[in-house]
Amino acid sequence: MTTNRAYVLLSHKSLTQENHQLRSALHKKYRFDNIIGSSEEIGKVLGMVERVSDSDSTVLVTGDSGTGKELIAKAIHYNSPRASKAFVPINCGAIPAELLESELFGHVKGAFTGAIANRIGRFELASGGTLFLDEIGELSLNLQVKLLRVLQERKFEPVGSAKTQDADVRIIAATNVDLAKAVRAGQFREDLFYRLNVIPISIPSLKERKTDIPLLLHHFVQHFNSTKNRGLTGFSTEALETLYHYPWPGNIRELENLVERLAILKGHGMVEVVDLPEHYQASRVEVSPVPADAIEIPENGMDFNTAVDNYENLLILQALEKTGWNRNQAAALLKLNRTTLVEKIKKKGLRPPPDVSM
Repeated sequence: MTTNRAYVLLSHKSLTQENHQLRSALHKKYRFDNIIGSSEEIGKVLGMVERVSDSDSTVLVTGDSGTGKELIAKAIHYNSPRASKAFVPINCGAIPAELLESELFGHVKGAFTGAIANRIGRFELASGGTLFLDEIGELSLNLQVKLLRVLQERKFEPVGSAKTQDADVRIIAATNVDLAKAVRAGQFREDLFYRLNVIPISIPSLKERKTDIPLLLHHFVQHFNSTKNRGLTGFSTEALETLYHYPWPGNIRELENLVERLAILKGHGMVEVVDLPEHYQASRVEVSPVPADAIEIPENGMDFNTAVDNYENLLILQALEKTGWNRNQAAALLKLNRTTLVEKIKKKGLRPPPDVSM
């Protein structure tokens, strides 16, 4: 064997190993138990995700902006038989309509002005894997027809080519638009809607799963402490209550951005109400004028179990943060048996900051 041949084989082996390691890391990252949340609402979503991952059916993920639709799509892909192949996302609303067809299906040289070479589209890039069509509601009616044909026939042609290619992809689409309403308004094809809506998954907004707020805050504190070399230790009870009452129009994305901002500007220690941006502080005054140790039942009532779960999360995190994640001391603070506390920590998926060992 020549030296060059041996070098090529070793390089190929190294790349194969790196690719396998990357795929394994992605699979680990998007395991179901790594999706943050213990609320009943997110539990239903994860149950659905787990059931549909093994199938090849088309999935339509709906939810407000910032709720984590792409995260759910990746969880489906990386826990599916297609996990070893590519997950290819495309935002249908971010690309001009006149360019989107080429982005999806590719084009051949000379197909249009500026097409100086053949180009592979997202369908071909995702071959054997998953194509994630984000903001599908922004797709033009003309492209809706072409996408419908691909879903029906599992074939497509690059722009400017008469050669048909197989579309061996799983489609996961996502939207923050009410597609049924768009169908009635003549803005979205009914036949395409039914082709996409084989398995619908609706992601709740953050205000619908408020019991997960302490867990999400804890997760992002850990993340930004690690990636930005900061030392936030958590949120005070008053700060947590303030954020609990905030309406979160930007959902999880807004919460993540808030924690990143606090990690940069505050850097270390416990986050207090005064550290929060003013509009978060104002929310507490407007929505919860009662004392911090009181509970106000809304006019339309409240879910008792949800409220109890939320305050349990608050209390456990506060006790752990006060004691530097010493479970014996935290259990003593809460007047709990240590085993009971450990079981609750495990069930809720609570993990200490990177600089704290347990």
